[in-house]
Amino acid sequence: MADNRDVAVVTPWYPIPQTPFAGAFVAAMVEATAPGCGEVTVYHTDAWRARMKSAEEREAAEEAYRRLLPTALRRGKTVGGAELLRVPVPCPKGSFDELARLHASWLGEALGGEPIPAPVVHAHVGLRGGWTALENARPDARVFVTEHASYIDTVLDHPGCRDMYGQVLERCTGFFAVTEALRDKLVAAFPSLAHKIELISNPISFEERRPEPVTELRRWLYVGTLIERKGVGWLLEAFAKCHAEDPKLTLTIAGSGALADELARRAGELQVDQAVTMLGAVPPDEATRLMREHDLLVHPARWETFGVSIIEAVAAGMPVLVTRCGGPEHTLAGIEDAAGQMVDVEESADSLVEGYHRLRERFPHDLDLERARRTLDDRFGYRTVAEAHYEHWFPEDTAGGGDEG
Repeated sequence: MADNRDVAVVTPWYPIPQTPFAGAFVAAMVEATAPGCGEVTVYHTDAWRARMKSAEEREAAEEAYRRLLPTALRRGKTVGGAELLRVPVPCPKGSFDELARLHASWLGEALGGEPIPAPVVHAHVGLRGGWTALENARPDARVFVTEHASYIDTVLDHPGCRDMYGQVLERCTGFFAVTEALRDKLVAAFPSLAHKIELISNPISFEERRPEPVTELRRWLYVGTLIERKGVGWLLEAFAKCHAEDPKLTLTIAGSGALADELARRAGELQVDQAVTMLGAVPPDEATRLMREHDLLVHPARWETFGVSIIEAVAAGMPVLVTRCGGPEHTLAGIEDAAGQMVDVEESADSLVEGYHRLRERFPHDLDLERARRTLDDRFGYRTVAEAHYEHWFPEDTAGGGDEG
């Protein structure tokens, strides 16, 4: 029956106009899986940063918020025909376990104290998603959690967070990591619960590709946040060195973050500011359009659990220059040379420069972007990922789920 295939998605991240990148992978998961489900409702617990200096201020602010919440709640439509309910969560600064309790509490307020009605609940990230889902699900609901947080070490290093995370693992029906690298970290932290931690990747759309193949590697592209972990400082330094050799090179940076002003200043110091375009954050469809219009995606992260933009670039028919930063070694396993060039993580731009030189020498004769694309579609395409979830969500009717996805 259709109601047995109703699914709720609980997530602290989902794209909003101010941050179109945040939670784009969650939206992709909804778009991939919704066609094989009954009704799908996304509960986005959206953190609103609040500065409250005292307990009295916090109590007064929360009471005012509680009165306004019924007026603020609005249901809308999102991808795949799913419903979307955004629940603002006033969040003072705190640890992830404290924030998880707030997200759970305010979702409960939004639901009027009633449980989430869906028999299947799929949460994103272990604490703010998983704990929130478990605290608000029906007693008989099947609750699944997908973990893709690149900051997982920070979570597990905190005793309170680690304890809560273990409770999530024990209580949930099933738990999925998006890469082997992330699963290995969780298994090491919770060896007695290793049997519950399975591997299901983020889904990637392979529907659109560039109209003409890449013929040269001069238009570089970076898509992602502008923070230290992403290695964007190395990227700019490497680009400047390569631009000195080939003044026709350009670099487009699509993303926002704490390093934006510093990168703009440094581009001026390196005298490449005329060749560097900083777009700020762009919506996911704009990011994929950029991939179809540029020649090379450069992804220089220090650590990455998955690296969605890398797969999206290959899906768009674009070669990649990427660091061996955790996730990409697994996502590109067996097709590293076909998709582009992988380089070691080093605390300098030299590895990227050398990698670009090697890739330029190998391009295009030593690459096979079409084979890489087919392989990744089989691994991470919408149908593949959706069917993997249906097997868990609807164990009595997996064949029907696969046919509908």
